[in-house]
Amino acid sequence: MNRMTYKSYEARIDYDEDAELFHGEVINLRDVITFQGKSVKELKHAFADSVQDYLAYCDERGEAPEKPYSGQLVLRIESPLHRNAALAARRAGLSLNKWIAGLLEKETEHKT
Repeated sequence: MNRMTYKSYEARIDYDEDAELFHGEVINLRDVITFQGKSVKELKHAFADSVQDYLAYCDERGEAPEKPYSGQLVLRIESPLHRNAALAARRAGLSLNKWIAGLLEKETEHKT
């Protein structure tokens, strides 16, 4: 997967061979921001324009733009797994939050 970043907004880039067109979509928001271009230069410009349009739209409506991920994660798991995770965290001398964050860091550190 090809990616681009602009002002902390990360986009996934795909290429449509039939249309000879690059398509991009911001992936670290719930809001939808898309853009396209026929060249890399045009794509980069369209990405920046789309993000700026999104920020302006939010400003016009008096709303704060969604920021790429808040750092809060709601996770629903079965109670036996919750109990086992809590015990493993206590054994490691960590809060459950820090223990889970450590596992996520380990699993994702070389995959982004």
